[in-house]
Amino acid sequence: MQTELSYKIENFEGPLDLLLQLIAKNKVNIIEVNLSELIDQYLEQIEYFKQEEMDISSEFITMASRLIYIKTASLLPKHEEAQKLADELKGELIEYQICRQIALELSKMTVGFDRFAKEPEEYEFDKTYELNHEPQVLVDAYISAVGRGKRRLPPSTAPFTKIVARKIYAVSSKIVFVMRNLLSGGKKKLSSLYGGAKSRSELVATFLAVLELCKANRVKLTGDSPDKAEIQLIKGHKK
Repeated sequence: MQTELSYKIENFEGPLDLLLQLIAKNKVNIIEVNLSELIDQYLEQIEYFKQEEMDISSEFITMASRLIYIKTASLLPKHEEAQKLADELKGELIEYQICRQIALELSKMTVGFDRFAKEPEEYEFDKTYELNHEPQVLVDAYISAVGRGKRRLPPSTAPFTKIVARKIYAVSSKIVFVMRNLLSGGKKKLSSLYGGAKSRSELVATFLAVLELCKANRVKLTGDSPDKAEIQLIKGHKK
């Protein structure tokens, strides 16, 4: 099947588009337009295209012939046919103008190449509560709603009192503690450093102190298991 080619001349997609442009240029309504003047302007435009050696599709030539026939028929004493043809043309122009407006609105709603999205509409919800409940359900709901006020209050400090009251041991103080224990020389059980710890915080600080000293190459650990692990100063860091 052979496809008919569509030509675009300047800003006109077709003869109806050209006629609408001429009507808009004259600033008149389609119903009130003077067809005689419109036909003359259309034919002048077609003649201009020819002088500029532009390619004109058959649709423009067909419309020119149609307009000339309408104008010729209107010159006859009885021009009822001309009026009928003019009304048909005005109807086509109105339909084409509506189609252009719809196409413009649809172009604003396009999502991709072949999909359109409708703008959201406001919807009024019916807020009337129509369900029936047992009295106890309403009582429980009321108590739950009242309890929300209490949940907005700041938390009690009681659960944090014990945590805040505990003594926090600094790792630096435990580094001094470990070094003092090793200054006498020789190896010592690693577990002996934790023997006097009175809290988890002190145990953790002592453990971190040992790690820092190992990282600084000031002490070294030996032994195959935690129970047999021993710690001693590295030579050169005794003083």
